[in-house]
Amino acid sequence: MAKQVIKATEEKMKAGVDAMRHELSTLRTGTANLALLEPVRVDYYGTPSPLNQVATLSVPEPRMITVQPWEPKMIGPIERAIQEANLGLNPSNDGRVIRIPIPQLTEERRKELCKHAREIGEKGKVVVRHIRHEAREALEKKTKAKEISEDERDRGFEQIQKLHDHYIEEITKSVTKKEADIMEV
Repeated sequence: MAKQVIKATEEKMKAGVDAMRHELSTLRTGTANLALLEPVRVDYYGTPSPLNQVATLSVPEPRMITVQPWEPKMIGPIERAIQEANLGLNPSNDGRVIRIPIPQLTEERRKELCKHAREIGEKGKVVVRHIRHEAREALEKKTKAKEISEDERDRGFEQIQKLHDHYIEEITKSVTKKEADIMEV
């Protein structure tokens, strides 16, 4: 019985960390990264669609993203959508391809992004702590209902704490790596 709680706890913690990593990946660093364009939605025949579903995206140079629409008439709406996404990017097109130069980040902007990365990491840690708390409560309920022994509960607490520590460490490593990427000139 305790094993089911522990397995579910691990799956939830892993999902929480994965979500936090995904959110971190959308933060801008000094180099081109297609994850920057994930929040962009293009009006495709009345339906807001992700950019990668209406165009081919590529990174031909470290500081350049190119967007090649599948339909030439979509250049205008795509360019507008990128500008309206408030990403601090300035796209330009030649009639066939949209080029998005990635400008150097200022020192002040880098510090803001690092602070934001730490906030994302802290939210991830809160999620992991909350999952640990729920799992401990579930084990307590099972003990009170006489479904598991106190020894099983205590072993479960120990395993849950180990999972917690592992995933908190993963979050810390991810945030530290992202901060290093942001501060890299």
